[in-house]
Amino acid sequence: MAGVAESDDEDGFSLMFMCDVDEPDTHCLVTPDQGTAYGCVREVQLDDDMLRVTLDPESLDAIGLTDPVVEALLRAPAEDLARMREVLPRILQYGRPEARPRLIRA
Repeated sequence: MAGVAESDDEDGFSLMFMCDVDEPDTHCLVTPDQGTAYGCVREVQLDDDMLRVTLDPESLDAIGLTDPVVEALLRAPAEDLARMREVLPRILQYGRPEARPRLIRA
């Protein structure tokens, strides 16, 4: 599991990226209102402290978003950003090849 959150406040925006290590299907994305979609990430780019996630437009209703591109400026210690660069690609490349994002740069 890897996640980003706007704040520690439960009302802040967040994205949680997950995969199930027991059932190799695909990645899962969860938004603050528990909107959930599987295999919906199409591209991810993490440059310095900017995370850009492009989603399948067909998944937007399920996760409660209106824009298929989410950008987040990550204000985190260097070691946390390094861990995100390590873990996020592993989550998104997990499972069925046809459900993997086309581009992952971390």
